[in-house]
Amino acid sequence: MKRTNIGGQAVIEGVMMRGKKMYAMAVRNPEGGITIEKKELGGLGRKGLFRLPIFRGVAAFVDSLVTGTRILMRSAEIAGEDWIEEAEPSKFEKFLQEKLGDRMNDIIIYCSVGFSLILGMLLFFLLPVWLGNFFKTMVPTWALGVIEGLIRIAIFLLYLFGISRMKEIHRVFQYHGAEHKTINCFESEKELTVENVLPCTRLHKRCGTSFLLFVMIISMVVFFFVRTDDFLLRLVTRIILVPVIAGLSYEVIRWAGNSNSKLVALISYPGLCLQKITTAEPDPDQIETAIAAMKGVLEDEPE
Repeated sequence: MKRTNIGGQAVIEGVMMRGKKMYAMAVRNPEGGITIEKKELGGLGRKGLFRLPIFRGVAAFVDSLVTGTRILMRSAEIAGEDWIEEAEPSKFEKFLQEKLGDRMNDIIIYCSVGFSLILGMLLFFLLPVWLGNFFKTMVPTWALGVIEGLIRIAIFLLYLFGISRMKEIHRVFQYHGAEHKTINCFESEKELTVENVLPCTRLHKRCGTSFLLFVMIISMVVFFFVRTDDFLLRLVTRIILVPVIAGLSYEVIRWAGNSNSKLVALISYPGLCLQKITTAEPDPDQIETAIAAMKGVLEDEPE
């Protein structure tokens, strides 16, 4: 298969495909057509220190959160999910609109990303430390990091299983499957048609789901070596080391995406299994939308 750097993301009633310099988003509008929007990529990537290993992973993680939140909000607008805008704005919302003007949307996006990061830290890093502390008198210090890691993975799996039961999320997972199938079809050097994309696998080694699982596993390894009996010190070290873990996880999934070795197949297998939860078989209309997004990138980045 041809190796590429094209990635993507499922959005509300559509798919975003991301190249090296720009992204294209294709969304089903209320009339049944496909609306395509393109934008150049900005952010921290490919600048100074953030071109180096580990650091580039931190930049990619932050950029994906900001860009992902922005395109999710925009895709909801295109798809007609505008019930929030139809509601009468409160006095506080009117005040913010008057004071912030056009900057309000950007501020909302950054606040959403900040809230998501804080919630993620509480749920996947601080909660496992607190729960693991109950085993402090039962196991040696080195085992606390392993117990925390197992708790973290359990919370992650329960979270994924819980949201997968939601009807709205299931449609997003279908578009996620359409995104993967389209990328796999392209990397197999087949023509991008619905008929060619349909039989392709909906699993892919560079998926964000696999990245998050790598974060869980690598954090377990890192925290195994960062040992302390002090509860507060364990909390602080977990927070401080999050960027390092994100950077290491990025390097692992980048390597896995560019190799077909047996070792890569082995370490990628758990993430691929997990994608059976976070992706679903798409219908032809959803695949057509993903193809439109892919072609939108290829028009501007044919190389």
